[in-house]
Amino acid sequence: MTLLRSLLFNVTFYAWTLLLGVVALPMVAAPRRSVMGFGRWWSGSVLWLARVIAGIDYEFRGSHNLRRGAVIIAMKHQSAWDTLAAPVLIDDPAIVVKRELLWIPFYGWYARRAGMIAIDRGAGATALKSMVLRARGVVAQGRPIVIFPEGTRTAVGARRDYQPGVAALYAQLGLPVVPVAVTSGLCWPRRSFLKRPGRILVEALPAVPPGLDRRQFLSELQSRIESATERLRVEAETAKRR
Repeated sequence: MTLLRSLLFNVTFYAWTLLLGVVALPMVAAPRRSVMGFGRWWSGSVLWLARVIAGIDYEFRGSHNLRRGAVIIAMKHQSAWDTLAAPVLIDDPAIVVKRELLWIPFYGWYARRAGMIAIDRGAGATALKSMVLRARGVVAQGRPIVIFPEGTRTAVGARRDYQPGVAALYAQLGLPVVPVAVTSGLCWPRRSFLKRPGRILVEALPAVPPGLDRRQFLSELQSRIESATERLRVEAETAKRR
């Protein structure tokens, strides 16, 4: 049954995305906020398809910890679901994404127009400077910045060193950082065709205030995100066994 539901979801997801990408192509010339609104609606429709077809629901906790306006949101990254869900959970975010995503037809065109922050992960210090420069423009617009501090999707239960990008934003922008824990990998595993039914838990935690040195900040951020993610994982897996 899981295989059949996964097949049906994947086929529907790609067909729906292609159809919308073609029909809404004039949106590429629309104002940025309108393109962002369209992207949020598309993401919401995909989450709906995931619930109806694949049996994947989600619960978002701690929304009161998400401040309005300019803030850095550091989100655990286990799955493509995280990128899809961010525009639904967070109002008008600028998501830090790898540059290669902007090369994808339709998705990349809309993401660029919606004001996402693309980085070349192979460019080292140059990439960090470019990211911070673009982030300053986002802050001037009063928008939140979403970054995945691990830099790539990480398997459930695995830990990866946090990349310098989130520390650079924290140091240069002087903004609080809201950690976000997720269990998306339990239902939507990375690099997997299968989608497993269940409830994805997402929790926004109290913000890390500005002013810590780099080592203190990364230690505090990683401790909060990883401990909360482990707690949510245990809860989600216990609920599935019942």
